[in-house]
Amino acid sequence: MAASGTAPRILCIGIPVRDLTFRVEAVPERGSKANASHLADICGGNALNAAIAIARLGGRVSFAGPMGDTGETSSGFLLERMAAEGIETTHIVRMPGLTTPVSAIMIEPSGERTLTIYRDPAPWSVKLPDADELLTDCQAVLVESRCAAFCTDLCAEARRRGVPVVVGVDRAMLLQDGLLTAASHLLFASEQVQETAGVADDGEALKRLATLTPAFLAATRGPRGTIWLNEAGELKETPAFPIEAVDTLGAGDVFQGAFTLCLAEGSDVQEALQFAAAAAALKCTRHGGGMAAPQRLEVEVFLRERPQLSPSRSPRL
Repeated sequence: MAASGTAPRILCIGIPVRDLTFRVEAVPERGSKANASHLADICGGNALNAAIAIARLGGRVSFAGPMGDTGETSSGFLLERMAAEGIETTHIVRMPGLTTPVSAIMIEPSGERTLTIYRDPAPWSVKLPDADELLTDCQAVLVESRCAAFCTDLCAEARRRGVPVVVGVDRAMLLQDGLLTAASHLLFASEQVQETAGVADDGEALKRLATLTPAFLAATRGPRGTIWLNEAGELKETPAFPIEAVDTLGAGDVFQGAFTLCLAEGSDVQEALQFAAAAAALKCTRHGGGMAAPQRLEVEVFLRERPQLSPSRSPRL
């Protein structure tokens, strides 16, 4: 555990992305073009967005994962911004000849986003630093599910050491995926939990996955809040905060970062889910993807000013 009065240190593992975001009135039809009202060049990638959120919410963050060649432009851009956020980057592995992933994202007035991304296949062959180096003074690990190929063994070692491992799932997982059992907490999006379990219902999908893993299981559903299983295997809900969304890009990542930080600080899952819901809601009220993650004081004020949400009510199924 962190020393008394010291912010917890969280290791985030993922593949950083450089995001080019365009605000448009509507996604153009195939073969057509549209003018954008705004362009932003920002950090992206699930774990990096979460790392930014953790840093702004008061945690200490180390980042591990592959990035482009030392002479490559996008990796330099991302490293500068990570340094500005106070994210420790000595565990990042620079890969010769590799181009850091880049995405182009169109954001509509509703906040909905459409994106395309370029990823070289090489990052999945990365070898991370030694577990002793990565896990020293570490109170939690947060990892993208897509990184299973190069971090499952590390996550299993973290669990052996009693360190929580939170996996943010943004695509369907194989039922044989090692992260299903190496994780202590699995945070799915609704579509991904249904695809992974092969069940067209969030609650039933969580129950099926509970037969395969001892991990805490939850699925986020945007404005419909989060559905999760308690220790007794009962379905519970944490409501979302009603807000006027302008940009949902990175909201799930901010949620995962805030949730992980709360766990590392000693909160129970109900408190962590509510805090994460507030952080994600605030992010959605402003443009900038994960770079729009809120500060700690903003979340605390937001929670004080809102009527207390029921922390865990059983859903009507």
